[in-house]
Amino acid sequence: MNKSTLTLAVTAAILGQTLSQEAVAAGFIEDSSATLRLKNFYINQDVRNQDAPRSEEWGQAFFLDYKSGFTEGPVGFGLDVLAMHAIRLDDGGRAGKAGIERTPGGMFPLESNGKAKNDFGRVGVTGKLRFSKTEARLGTLLPRMPVLVYNDGRLLPQLFHGAQITSNEIKDLTLTAGKIEHSTERNSSDSYGLSISGANSGRRAQFSNEFYFAGADYKATKDLLLQYYYGNLRDFYKQHFFGLVHDWKLPVGALKTDLRYFYSDSDGKNESASGRAEGYVSSGANGSSGEVDNNLWSAMFTYSLSGHSLGLGYQKVTGNS
Repeated sequence: MNKSTLTLAVTAAILGQTLSQEAVAAGFIEDSSATLRLKNFYINQDVRNQDAPRSEEWGQAFFLDYKSGFTEGPVGFGLDVLAMHAIRLDDGGRAGKAGIERTPGGMFPLESNGKAKNDFGRVGVTGKLRFSKTEARLGTLLPRMPVLVYNDGRLLPQLFHGAQITSNEIKDLTLTAGKIEHSTERNSSDSYGLSISGANSGRRAQFSNEFYFAGADYKATKDLLLQYYYGNLRDFYKQHFFGLVHDWKLPVGALKTDLRYFYSDSDGKNESASGRAEGYVSSGANGSSGEVDNNLWSAMFTYSLSGHSLGLGYQKVTGNS
C-alpha cells in the first residue's frame, strides 16, 4: 500500500467514525425539547379558631425542563434535566397588621432565626435507557402511581430519587417496577430518607431508604382498564392496590366508573412491639398501637356531556392507622 492509498484509508475511517457518531447522537439532539415554566404561589392558612399564628407565604418559581431524545441503535441512551429556583416575595414576617402574628407556612426553608430564606433551588438529573419497548430511568423521578404520588401542593414539587423500569413489550399491558431511596421535600434542597406520619418527628424519628414498587396496567378492552400495584416501605408498611376504570358510551353522553381498593399492613419493625417502641410508629385512631393496619375502598361515577361532567363518589376507610 502506497502513501496516498494509506492516507485515503485513514481519512475514510475517520470520516466513517464521525458520521457514525453523528448518526448515534442524531436522535439524542433532534428529539430533545426544553420548556421554561413560571409558577406564582400564595398560601394563607388562617387558623383563627386555634391558638396558633397564621401561616402565610408568597413566592415566584422558575422551571427549566430539558428532555433529550434517545441515541440511535438497539439500546438508546438519554438524559433529562429539571432545574428549578424559587424566590421569596413575602414570608409573612413575625408581626402582621393589628398585632396578628404570621409565620412561614412551609414553602421555603428556614434560617436559624426561624425566618424563611430569600430563595432556594435544586437540579434533578435523570439518566434513561431504552431497549425495544422497555425504558429504564435512574435519578430524579416524579412518580404518579396508585402507591406513590409526588406532592406538588406548594411552590416547588416534591422529588423522589431512585430507579424505575416501564415495559410495554406485551400488547395492552404496561408493567412498572422500581426502588426509591430518598425524597426532596417541597420546601427543601436536601434529600432525606423515607418515613410515614408519626415516625418522622421527635427524638426517635425513623427513616428508611428502601421503597419497592411494582404494578401492572392491563387494557382488557378499549373501554376497560384493570390495575394492580404493590408498594413496600421497609420496616414500615406493605400495600396492595386493585383498580378498575371503565368508560361507557351512552346514547347521550358517557359514564366513567372508577373503583379502587387499598390494603395496607405493617412490615418489619413496625409490626413488632419493640420496633414501635424505637419509633417505627404510624399515626392512627385513639388507642392505636402505631402498627399500620387499614383498608380503603372508593368508588367514583362521572357522567359527561358536551364538556360538562357530574360526579358522585364514596370512600370508606377502616382500621387503626
